[in-house]
Amino acid sequence: MTKTIGFIDYFLDEFHANAYPEWIEQASGGAVKVAYAFALTDKEDGLSNTEWCRRHNVQWIDSIEEVVRLSDYLIVLSPDDPEHHESLSQLPLRLGKPTYIDKTFAPDRETALRLFELAERHGTPMFSTSALRYATEFAGVRKDGIEAVASWGPGRFANYGIHQIEPVVTLMGSDPKRVKFIGTANAPALLIDFGGGRQASIHHFGGDCPFMMAVQQESGTSQILKVESNFFGTFIEKLVEFFRTGRPPVERAETVAVVTIIEYGIKAAAVPHRWVDLPQG
Repeated sequence: MTKTIGFIDYFLDEFHANAYPEWIEQASGGAVKVAYAFALTDKEDGLSNTEWCRRHNVQWIDSIEEVVRLSDYLIVLSPDDPEHHESLSQLPLRLGKPTYIDKTFAPDRETALRLFELAERHGTPMFSTSALRYATEFAGVRKDGIEAVASWGPGRFANYGIHQIEPVVTLMGSDPKRVKFIGTANAPALLIDFGGGRQASIHHFGGDCPFMMAVQQESGTSQILKVESNFFGTFIEKLVEFFRTGRPPVERAETVAVVTIIEYGIKAAAVPHRWVDLPQG
């Protein structure tokens, strides 16, 4: 029997909502399908939500309550507007159905902690990630003994920083100590101190910049990685597996660390070249 996914979004005409239904159906062999959708508003100068549903063969539902009731699994989208995640996730996280919350998980650390606490209180399996976590280029990197990482990528820090920070946290751990803004207005950059002399830097160099990373080991060896793998495909496979098993593939501590770095990275941009301590625990 086909299992159903309900979309809950700010507006539906966006890249992730457009791509996920086909990818999920393919990755699951048709066993899991996006069947229902709700969104708060229509996209300005885009498809209306009802037209989006017609084109994607998804049933428009008038309320989050009904999407949650009808669906086996839930995806809270709004990938570029994470300030809506807490309100959109209130009902999904209370009913125990496996729920994925799209990147960026939360606009700040306190919101991230509240969302995890809500899910845990109601026994709801939940996770969030950037798809870049699953680039196969990172899979072969030895995590113990990393001294330094330098990462490059496109986009603005506020909504694209996660795609560099997520792999950095995956490799270097979920206990960063402080951050320092070292970039410019057109080329934002952040230095992340993980303690013990271990550090990572992320750099944004415009829309055409590929995702790349240099990794320096304490042993003296180094690697240069350019992301060319189908990381979205691997992510979707992990997502389908999560829905089937109810086991989140990403640890809470890592997601909270990613959100914390983004929040305090934005604060650090207001005081360039000065360390800003990160909350611990």
